[in-house]
Parts: sequence; structure tokens; C-alpha cells
Amino acid sequence: MDLAGSRVLIAGGSSGMGLALARRCLKAGARVIIAGRSEGRLAQARTSLGESASLDAIAVDITQERQVVSLFEQVGQLDHIVSTAADIEGAYELLPSLDLTAVQKAMESKVYGPLLLAKHGAGKLSPAGSLTFVSGIAAYRPLPKGSAVATVNAALEGLVKALAVELAPLRVNAVSPGWVDTPIWSFVAGDRKDETLGAMARKLPVGRVGRPDDIADALAFVMGNGFTTGSVLHVEGGHRLV
Repeated sequence: MDLAGSRVLIAGGSSGMGLALARRCLKAGARVIIAGRSEGRLAQARTSLGESASLDAIAVDITQERQVVSLFEQVGQLDHIVSTAADIEGAYELLPSLDLTAVQKAMESKVYGPLLLAKHGAGKLSPAGSLTFVSGIAAYRPLPKGSAVATVNAALEGLVKALAVELAPLRVNAVSPGWVDTPIWSFVAGDRKDETLGAMARKLPVGRVGRPDDIADALAFVMGNGFTTGSVLHVEGGHRLV
């Protein structure tokens, strides 16, 4: 994909997969806007990305409609919108311990947020533009404690299909990662993060868990492939097979 000169908004771009995509897009010559709730994390991301003149950072909570409206008033015209945002802290619990507030936050970040980005961002996109969201393996291979996250990811994939029809010819897709070594695992597994990821790596056909760059490559593909819409690209090291 030739990203040179394009304008890319990445919600969740201050860490993990979003940060890896921002780095990839900047290297390809794109103008990148990273958005996230934490001004501190955004500042750290700017430093990590080399304080590029082609990079902007905007603090926004994509679950709040007024803030999303303000975001798009600031960014102007775009070619691609991506959301890797996810607030699933507390959502991985067995049913007796599951806090509905945590479930609501997960739903807001991974479903309502993308819906609002589409609602207010579609009109800012070029005719060949795209929206790309991140679901996850939990929708296909849920584990105990995973009922809420499985539900949220499956809902997002349903939204993607509906938006691909309604917003055509804009393209709307999702990337569904498997287990990827990102900061979110500190919330999911705590002190057992390395042990948990290592155990999964031994099970997967590829012999390792994912890296943020693996997902950034997949996101870049669906952003740039003009014949892909309403699709879910699975990048999970063969997890669905084992």
C-alpha cells in the first residue's frame, strides 16, 4: 500500500498495536493523527515516534459523542480511520464475579466508540477511504472468564458488516488478532503475564504469540486493499486450529 501523502487517524494510537501502526504509517510517508484518552501516554507516544513533524496527537474519549464531534472538527479531511482502542480491564471474570460496569466499558470502547467514529468520521473520508477496527480471537475461541469479551468482539464484527453496506463505497473491515504481547495483558494476567503468553506460544502452530507489528501489517493490508470490505482478517498464529 502506498500511504505517502495520506492522512490517517488512529484511535488507540498511543500504545500497542495502534502505536505500531502509527510508526509504520509515518515511515511510509503518511500524515498521522493518534488519539487517546491519556495526554501522558500520547506524549510518550510522540517521543517514541521521534517527534515527527508528520504526527499530531489529540486527547479524546471516543465513547463520548461530543468529544468525537470535536475530534473530527479538528482533524479535517482523512483517508483512513483506524481504532485499536480497548478498555477491557475487569471484563475478564467468571460470571459470579463479573462487574457489569466493566462489561459496559468494554462495550463502549470496542463497539460504541467505533460506531461514533463511523457516524461522525465517514463524511471526512476520501471516496476511496476506509474504516478499520480490531476485534479478537475471543469471539471464536472463548475461554472461561471470557464471556464478556467474546460478546463485545462478536458485536463489533456484526457492526463492521452493517457499516460496509451502509457506508459503501467506503470500505469497512476488522482485523481479529490472536494473543498479542501488548500492555493489555498486564490487566488480563497480572504477574502471570509471561507465563500465560509462554504457554499459549507453545500451543500455537507458529510457535509464538503475536507482536504489535504483526497486527500493524494486517491493518495496513485492509486499509490499502481496495477490494476488501465487510471482512474480518484473522491474524492469530493458527489459534483457531488448536
